[in-house]
Amino acid sequence: MKWMILATAMLLFCSLTNSIGKTFPSLNGETLDGKSVSLPADSKGKKTLIGLAYSAKAEEALMTWYQPIFDKFVSKVGMFDGDYDLNLYFIPMYIGLKQVAYDASLKKLKESNRKDLFPYILFYKGELAPYDKELEMTDKEAPYFFVLDESGKILYSAKGMFTDKKMEEIEAVLE
Repeated sequence: MKWMILATAMLLFCSLTNSIGKTFPSLNGETLDGKSVSLPADSKGKKTLIGLAYSAKAEEALMTWYQPIFDKFVSKVGMFDGDYDLNLYFIPMYIGLKQVAYDASLKKLKESNRKDLFPYILFYKGELAPYDKELEMTDKEAPYFFVLDESGKILYSAKGMFTDKKMEEIEAVLE
């Protein structure tokens, strides 16, 4: 019982608290296998883990999450991993002048050898304004992560590079 209280306190302290409890704002994108996805509408009924990045530096940090998240929630590598049934999206955001590179980046990634990630990478092209204030995405050099409940409400949020501590916090919210 004490560990649950401590874990909850840590979650509240480490997360971006003003976004907790809000409905994730609508975001439309395209997966690498050509599927259009509208979040949170298309994720309803399952918990959803979303990683967002809107700069080159943030995308580099977002990549630190790919393998550990994929191993934990898709491949389910490890002896004691739970049985997670969730939607997962890594979202590079093409905003402002960066929108010019959208098609070339999409094509380049489609040619990569990581086809196992195709359903989980969602390309977004548009404005940042609906997300930066609502989701407290003020540090353009950091990726942002959100866990949504089955109805699209934000249960957890964090920013920055992958750490074991953040993974543990995400797992606690998903259990």
